[in-house]
Amino acid sequence: MRRYLTEYILTICLTVQQKAALAPLAIGLVLAVMVYAGGHKSGAHYNPAVTVAVWLRGKLPARDVVPYISAQVLGSVTAAALATAMLGGRPATPFAVGGKALVAAFVAELVVTFALGYVVMNVATSKKLDGNQFYGLAIGATVFAGAVAVGAISGGVFNPAVAVGVSAAGMVSWSMLWVYMVANVAGGALAAVAFRLLNPNDVAVEERAPKAAEANAA
Repeated sequence: MRRYLTEYILTICLTVQQKAALAPLAIGLVLAVMVYAGGHKSGAHYNPAVTVAVWLRGKLPARDVVPYISAQVLGSVTAAALATAMLGGRPATPFAVGGKALVAAFVAELVVTFALGYVVMNVATSKKLDGNQFYGLAIGATVFAGAVAVGAISGGVFNPAVAVGVSAAGMVSWSMLWVYMVANVAGGALAAVAFRLLNPNDVAVEERAPKAAEANAA
């Protein structure tokens, strides 16, 4: 339960930054900090796509997948309510795209979430980098770079739980939700598959919660 509560509380902190000024920088920095803060408790996923990736990677028991994702989504919805109360109101026009722009948004979310998942697999779960202290910065920097690069194209979500929160807050149209759900989870799953293919000697199943040095974060 402590692991699930960690995911819930720190996902709130991450999602609130979506309404911050200079959002890409705020999100990247806060994610890095939250990864260090919660890595020793829950592995600091804060993202269903990462949870799926870590499970497929073999570093999370199947019994934890649904509770982790539930905690993350609940945390994001709570953050949406808090952000709306603190900052007031909703955007006049929620983010939404269609046609070819929708295809571009899907591809952007898929590619960046894949990059995020692959970075997590390597810096936070690889035996060869066990015990490193830069994993949080690498993960936060990946999200920052992705948000700057494709934020205007896709909204720069890279996280199905955050997608629910920003939709509830009126920042993104509900019509975009399926894009984030499908593209983000697919990106995370593909990252796990790529890691296993490229690291055949590093695929043992982890039957306990990872410590900070192994943080299954994001």
